Amino acid sequence: MDAANLRESPLRSLLKAMTYRTTGTLTTAGIAFAVTGDASSALAISGVELGVKIVVYYLHERAWQLVPVGSVRQFWRRGGPGQ
Repeated sequence: MDAANLRESPLRSLLKAMTYRTTGTLTTAGIAFAVTGDASSALAISGVELGVKIVVYYLHERAWQLVPVGSVRQFWRRGGPGQ
């Protein structure tokens, strides 16, 4: 399989972002509730966090798709930064 076939589609990246953030948001809601003791504050905090982090994760995932597979390993084998 060549490197082009290893790339993920934008839809797959979006679905991964959504499922990952749902799990993270449920965790955030639990922590926010434990800290504040207020369910509405916990839901508000986790709601904002959900939207922002889905976008951030998606952009992060798509940025990594611009990095050719194996190039990070090659970079470090050549000596890393400053070489």
